[in-house]
Amino acid sequence: MLHLNDLTYRLGPRLLIDQATVALPPNAKVGLVGRNGTGKTTLFRIILGELATESGGVGLPKNVRIGAVSQEAPGGPESLIEVVLAADTERNALLAEAETTEDPMRRADIEMRLVDIGAYSAEARAASILHGLGFDAAQQRRPCSSFSGGWRMRVALAAVLFTEPDLLLLDEPTNYLDLEGTLWLYDYLGRYPHTVLVISHDRELLDTCVDHILHLDQSKLTLYRGGYSSFDRQRTEKMVLLGKMKDKQEAERKHLQAFVDRFKAKASKAKQAQSRVKRLEKLAPISAIVDSQVLPFHFPEPQREMSPPLYTFDGASVGYGETAILSRLNLSIQPDDRIALLGPNGNGKSTFCKLLAAKLKPMTGEVRHSQRVEVAYFAQHQVDELRLGETPVQHIAPLMPDATEARIRARAAQMGFPASKADTKVAQLSGGEKARLMLGIATFKGPHLLILDEPTNHLDIDSRAALMEAINDYPGAVMLVSHDRFLIEACADRLWLVESGTVKPFDGDLDEYRAKVLGGPSKPARRNGAFGQGAPAADPDKGRPARGKLEKRLKEIEQEIAKLDSLRRRIDQALGNAEIFVKEPEKAGRLSGDRAALDDKIARLEDDWLVVSTELGEG
Repeated sequence: MLHLNDLTYRLGPRLLIDQATVALPPNAKVGLVGRNGTGKTTLFRIILGELATESGGVGLPKNVRIGAVSQEAPGGPESLIEVVLAADTERNALLAEAETTEDPMRRADIEMRLVDIGAYSAEARAASILHGLGFDAAQQRRPCSSFSGGWRMRVALAAVLFTEPDLLLLDEPTNYLDLEGTLWLYDYLGRYPHTVLVISHDRELLDTCVDHILHLDQSKLTLYRGGYSSFDRQRTEKMVLLGKMKDKQEAERKHLQAFVDRFKAKASKAKQAQSRVKRLEKLAPISAIVDSQVLPFHFPEPQREMSPPLYTFDGASVGYGETAILSRLNLSIQPDDRIALLGPNGNGKSTFCKLLAAKLKPMTGEVRHSQRVEVAYFAQHQVDELRLGETPVQHIAPLMPDATEARIRARAAQMGFPASKADTKVAQLSGGEKARLMLGIATFKGPHLLILDEPTNHLDIDSRAALMEAINDYPGAVMLVSHDRFLIEACADRLWLVESGTVKPFDGDLDEYRAKVLGGPSKPARRNGAFGQGAPAADPDKGRPARGKLEKRLKEIEQEIAKLDSLRRRIDQALGNAEIFVKEPEKAGRLSGDRAALDDKIARLEDDWLVVSTELGEG
């Protein structure tokens, strides 16, 4: 389908792509991966014909249709549905010609072609795509100019998906989507009938929606079969193998060189020495794969512990002006909770985060927490608040007014800005580096609660993995809003759903939430580890819980019991101080009530544990 033939491209003195040759199979779903700045977007522009190469070229079938999301978001007075329909230029041209032609034969040809391309079902198909990306029927009829830039980029994505090009190029398509739109896109790409080449750092997308990985690294392109997990395993094995081969070659080189050095002056051994010199010349050096390290993220620990609960919401409501966005909030957050907020954009997730961060006050009801609680709030738009003309060190210095420059620079290095980056102006930092700096500033004081609103935008896969490690190592509470399913599953142990003007716990996992969003099975259909029509194999134990599921459930119950038992011990420790009943009788009463509730919940979980363990014993 797509052939890159001996492709070389330079950006100034920098070699981005060096003699790359690769062929993508027809109808393949390919994930293009590589560190930020390696040239992935540049490769897209070369394929689109926007950039000329130094050598080599791009081979495509004749009359192939290429589609890519427009760099400029639509913003005219046309409705969303009109913008999407206008993307199909052939349909529009045929419909216009059908209105004017007087030739009956031509009219018949036009009608046949319109039927072939599904022109009469186009509006329903466009509406379905817009709905999947988060626009309801009323919004689809609104003018495009009435939406913000992020929402208009969704319209641009809908337009290119609607045209169903033979080669679909997508550059970070989930960046402007919420989790619900992302789940829909996973499903859509899995069923897409043509070739897809997608740049993404979303590991879940790269594991569920693609059947090949194209890796751009050290100016070279390598195609791997399978999803990202398969690629990661294959590359690790390749690194080990090349490392062994390189060691073996170095040992042989050393042995040959030692022989030459020892005997080159001896006439009796001159012939043998010369042959070894030729052998040395023929030993082509093996280039071991360089796996550059990603600097870790670091979130300082809270300086003092807080008694549970960390936050309590009692009939609270919050909104803007006199309009309540969320109401009937009756929730509690424990000091070590890891909570992910689910729900489409526009339902109030960011509003709830602002209430937690005290950027909004409750309109009614109460939000109770200690006056000493430290909250760190990171939202993607805050990156724009960084001072472009200043360096990371200059941003950190005001937070450490009495510190020496050496200590300030040490803190900058801890945030991920060593000497080579500490004095670089923000304007010259990458998007991921700006996000890293803003995260470091937000968490500077060691918060008890870390609120992360879409923290992974602009982070590559390895940086996202480093962020996951930092979140999991952080001992405080976390409130997470993200479209990255892999991040949520790795870091969150509770799910809250923002829906119908309130926030409530979601009793299920992300597979069940996916089924709720898409109205289908909780797992996408796949064939041979990729995509297709193959029917699933018959399950001999159908109707009986699988042993693996029972073991997983048992482990979940044990973890939940351990967590609740830890909370109960902390409450007991707080109630063990008799002064609390004299100085803070209301708090003592709340803690006593919380402890009783914990006793009930632990007892129920222990009953569940007995049932599941009995089923495991009988299986």
